[in-house]
Formats: sequence, structure tokens, C-alpha cells
Amino acid sequence: MLTKRIIPCLDVKDNRVVKGINFLNLRDAGDPVELGKKYSDEGADELVFLDITATIRSKKTIVELVEKVAANVFIPFTVGGGISKADEIGLLLRSGADKCSINTAAVNNPDLLRESAERFGAQCVVLAIDARRTPGKVGKWHVTVKAGSEPTDIDAIEWAIKAEKLGAGEILLTSMDADGTQTGYDIELTRAVAEAVSIPVIASGGAGTLESLTEVLDKGKADAVLAASIFHYGTYSIKKTKEFLQQHGVPVRPV
Repeated sequence: MLTKRIIPCLDVKDNRVVKGINFLNLRDAGDPVELGKKYSDEGADELVFLDITATIRSKKTIVELVEKVAANVFIPFTVGGGISKADEIGLLLRSGADKCSINTAAVNNPDLLRESAERFGAQCVVLAIDARRTPGKVGKWHVTVKAGSEPTDIDAIEWAIKAEKLGAGEILLTSMDADGTQTGYDIELTRAVAEAVSIPVIASGGAGTLESLTEVLDKGKADAVLAASIFHYGTYSIKKTKEFLQQHGVPVRPV
């Protein structure tokens, strides 16, 4: 059985790690280079760096900061935020990223996924889906863009299926309804996407207790869990998280 991955997420604004609720009310959580090194040393399986205001401000991910983080971590490192062209993915990969996460640009130009996969390999291309429950429709979610600030009429499940066909090698799935609440992941959403595609699905949004991680990896059928607040503010360590998961029958790479 493949091991499940534990992935701390660095949401970065103005060169600082921040965390909010439903992408709003951001508060400082530390220095991205220091936190990245800390998680790498502690035994995290991967790291995700998201420049959360890049799309809104039409500015590009800060290459210099990516280089600094990459120089201090020794685990796979995904970068996202404001990426709109395959050439930008190439620049970030050369700057030290192992994968790049695309959201808004892929919605606007789905062929970007195909071009990027053909140039750099599907393993480098992560589709980020920020999904919100569709009012009045049970078991339906729609895609949001621009850091969750704009809704679309795109069905999240259908988009995941299309993205895999276009060349996405992985899906970073965030529940906008659960993000930052620490009340648990959207199990129904995660399972629906995981069952619809054959590529790995990273569950994001809502990590609160270690039981919530276990649940989304088991019932939600996620391949990995992304978490921020519970790690940044010291609620749980990577070591304690992995020990708990192992005790509850979830296969993880030992620290």
C-alpha cells in the first residue's frame, strides 16, 4: 500500500507566512524560509508554497524567495500563485521547485495544463482546485478562482476529470467552506474527486484534529493531506501527526 503524505502549506503574502479563515482575516505565522526548513527537518513528506495574493495583484510569484526556501528544504517542494504561462513554470522549476500549482490560469486556459505537462512532465503539474459547495444542490461543488474571491459555474468534479485528461499529474483540492476553520476536511468533496480521477488528490482546508486527518485519508480516499494552522501554531508536530496516523492504521513514511 502506498504511504500517505503529510504536507505543510506555506501561504505567503509580502514574504511572510499567513493564515486566515476562508482565505480572509489573515494573521502572521512566521518566516517561510525558517518554517520550510523546520518542516523539512521534522520529517514532512513535501512542502507547498502558495503566494496567495499573486493572482489578485497580477504579480508573479517571488522567485528569490522560492530559491531561498528550496535551498533549505530537502523534500519535494510545490510552488503556486499567479502562474499563468508554461515559461513561468520553467523558471520556478529552475529556481528550485519540484512541482508547480496552477489554478486561475488553468481555468482561463485549460490548454496550459497540456502544454506544461508536455514540456516538463505531468509529475511537475499540479492543478489547484478551490471548490465551494453549490447552494441548493446536494453533492455539487463549483470552482472558484483568484484565491477564492471569484466563483465560476464550473463543476469541480467535472473539472478534475478534464484536468487529468489534459495532463495534470496531481490535484490540490481545497474546500473553501472548510478552509482555516479547523473543523475538519470536506470528506464528501474529497472522496468524490478521488473516486473520479486516477491521479493523486491532496486534501486541503479544515485540518483541526489528528482524527480529521485520519478521516480524510481513510473515508475521503485522499492520497495526502495539506495542513497549515495546526503546524504553524504548534498544535501538533509532524512527528506526533505521523505517530497518530500509524497507530490508526494509516500507512505513512516514518520520521
